[in-house]
Amino acid sequence: MRNREALRHDWTKEELLAIYNKPILELVYEAASVHRIWHKADEIQLSTLLSVKTGGCPEDCSYCGQAARYHTDINVQALLPTETVLAHAKKAKENGSSRFCMAAAWREVRDNRDFDRIIDMVKGVNELGLEVCCTLGMLTEHQAKRLQEAGLYAYNHNMDTSAEYYEQIISTRQFDNRLNTIHNVRKAGITVCSGGIIGLGESTTDRISMLLTLANMDIHPESVPINALARVKGTPLENNPKVGIWEMVRMIATTRIAMPGSMVRLSAGRLEMTETEQAWCFLAGANSIFTSDRETLLVTPNPCITKDIQMLQNLGLKPMKK
Repeated sequence: MRNREALRHDWTKEELLAIYNKPILELVYEAASVHRIWHKADEIQLSTLLSVKTGGCPEDCSYCGQAARYHTDINVQALLPTETVLAHAKKAKENGSSRFCMAAAWREVRDNRDFDRIIDMVKGVNELGLEVCCTLGMLTEHQAKRLQEAGLYAYNHNMDTSAEYYEQIISTRQFDNRLNTIHNVRKAGITVCSGGIIGLGESTTDRISMLLTLANMDIHPESVPINALARVKGTPLENNPKVGIWEMVRMIATTRIAMPGSMVRLSAGRLEMTETEQAWCFLAGANSIFTSDRETLLVTPNPCITKDIQMLQNLGLKPMKK
C-alpha cells in the first residue's frame, strides 16, 4: 500500500467532512491504523524553527504578532548574522532535531543582499546534515531554484485557512498567491510544507476546504503543519477562544487519513496542551513537533526541548533520525 498509486487526489468535501465528523474513537482508530501502515508509530521528528528576521512585516494577517500594523510586544529584529544562525542549527542538531527551519517576516523574497545571506545560511545548515527548511513569504520560480541549488530541502508556505474564508483573515494578498508560490517551489524540486491554522473563527467546512486544497494537489505536501491559534495580544484575534483538544485531534486524524504519506506536524498551540492531550494527537497521526531550548516557536511560547524529550520517553516514543 505504501506507494504513490495508493494515494488519493480526488477527495470530495463531503467525504472529508464525513471522516472529520466520525465518532472520535472510531476516527482515531482509523487514523492510527493508517499511520502505522505508512510510518513508524514510535518515532516523532523533532524540528527546530528559528526566526532569522523578526517583525516589521507589511502583511495584515490577523493572527500574527509580527505584522507592523499591530501593537504587540514583539521586538523587531534585523536579519541575524549567518554565524549566529549556524550556531543555533548546531545546537538544534545536538538536541536531537533532524530538521531546521529558518523564518523571515517578509511578505516576499527580494533579490538583494539579504537573500544572498539566506542562501549562505541554507548552504551552511545543509552541510551540518540537517533537513533545511525556509519560510520567507512569496517566492518566484527563479528564487526557488536558487534555494534548491543551495541545498534547501523544504519550503513552508501555509494555506492558513480555506479560500472562502481567506479574505476574512488576510487582505494584503490573495489565496492564489499562496498556490502560486507552492507551484514555484514544487517546480524547483523542493519538497512542500503547507498546512493551516484552526481557531481563526472559521467553520468546520472551512477547515475541510483547506484540507481539500492540499489533499487534491497532484503531489501531496510532504509536510502538513496543523496549528492551533496562538493568541497574541495586540492582534485582531487575541480574544478568540482556545481551540479544544478534540478539534485538534479531529483535524490531525482527518489529515492523516487524507494524506497518509505526509508528515503531520503538531505545531503552534502545544504549550496550552497537556501531555495527555498531545498523546492523543500522536495517536491520531501527528509525527512531528517543533522544539528548541529557547522555549519559543517564532515569537510565541513553546515547550522546551527538555520537557519534550521527557514527554517522548513517558509515551514510549523516540526522536526520528534523518
